[in-house]
Amino acid sequence: MSLIVSRDLAKTYRTGEVEVKALKGLSFKIEPATFVSFVGPSGSGKTTLLNLVGCLDKPTSGQLSVSGTEVASLGRADGATFRGRNIGFVFQDFNLIPVLTVAENVEYPLLMVGRCDARERRDRVDSLLDAVGMVDQRKKLPGQISGGQKQRVAVARALIGAPKLVLADEPTANLDHDTAFMVIDLMKSLKEKRKTTFLFSTHDPKIVGEAEIVYTLEDGLITDREDRRASHV
Repeated sequence: MSLIVSRDLAKTYRTGEVEVKALKGLSFKIEPATFVSFVGPSGSGKTTLLNLVGCLDKPTSGQLSVSGTEVASLGRADGATFRGRNIGFVFQDFNLIPVLTVAENVEYPLLMVGRCDARERRDRVDSLLDAVGMVDQRKKLPGQISGGQKQRVAVARALIGAPKLVLADEPTANLDHDTAFMVIDLMKSLKEKRKTTFLFSTHDPKIVGEAEIVYTLEDGLITDREDRRASHV
């Protein structure tokens, strides 16, 4: 079964009398455990699409199913609950909480959804920090680690709830070349080990080069789809 199914998905924003059609009827399917990139120029609709898939916004029309749930019909509270239990997020500016330690930042999503007792939370946090090579930095604050280390922590935080889907909005934009490749390799490794789907919005050719499926967005429309899975085997 497809993890994400979109049918004629549209999103229009209105500001006064100005109407902006950010998405103009997108139809696509994304399978589990795939590395998918949506690429296109600024204003093409990439971030809008991720916000809809992540239940951060609602479409104007169309259907959108994630993991068998029609997310477009969810209310705010139900959408937040679904998001907390099924979707992880990685952002270009990391979005770590500066007053929490590395370990506390990774643990935070579990506290928000009320899952796991303290011991299980600690075990999950340590396991993921070890997986991303940050267990020895667990007591440091975000201001005490590098940008690449912050993004590794952000990846661990995105995976802490064992989501089927991780959404990443320009996750390498603030990283240097070598660090960006390290983070991409980390995500690919975790995708294979945990069978997680990674869905990227990106301009970064490094991510596009590693993606199994690449969708091109232009002016709110899908103009191309490239399936590279045969070449990635």
